[in-house]
Amino acid sequence: PVAGAQLRTQAIQATLLGMVGILLFIAFRYDWTYAAGAVIAVFHDVLVTLAFFSVFQWEISLTVLAALLTLVGFSVNDSIVIFDRIRENVNLNRDKSIYQLTNDSINQTMSRTIVTNGLVFLSVLALVLFGGEVLRGFSLALFVGSIAGTYSTIAIASPIAYPMMASVTAAGARLSVAISSARPGLRIAAATNTSICSASASRRTIRPWRSRPCRA
Repeated sequence: PVAGAQLRTQAIQATLLGMVGILLFIAFRYDWTYAAGAVIAVFHDVLVTLAFFSVFQWEISLTVLAALLTLVGFSVNDSIVIFDRIRENVNLNRDKSIYQLTNDSINQTMSRTIVTNGLVFLSVLALVLFGGEVLRGFSLALFVGSIAGTYSTIAIASPIAYPMMASVTAAGARLSVAISSARPGLRIAAATNTSICSASASRRTIRPWRSRPCRA
């Protein structure tokens, strides 16, 4: 029991550290808004899988925890595909809103998501039916997690990242407006400084012994 508890604790720590690593990687590679949506979606998938095991009183063993780690990578891979398409569409269609770009990106990757996750579902279903008791926990965890991961990729990760991206975009727009509104004052100051320098230069031509350098 002591060894089993120690292994269970280490597996939980590995899962949490994996989520933190995913958060840091996506925040560095894409944006922190994408990272938040991906990690929340992954946490949702793991929580739903554990809820099924708790409701039906299935045994949680080390193979189940290994399946949860596999599920983490599987769910993040699908989310990154959509996030990458969102980033491409943002760079190509700057006149569209973030909401429309997110919706278009989900629709554009929908066929890929259905085909990939459908093949994974059929493979896991074969493990559930013909894998035997040894792989029962592993296959059931992947079976439930693949279903939860499919809809969380579409309905949780991107919709959670969308309001964050919209708020960041709005903040950037407000900052650009503030900078553009401050530019006339900068132009007036620059023009005034230029006129002072011109007047000073004309005085230096008349009285060169009193000339001083003018700083623009």
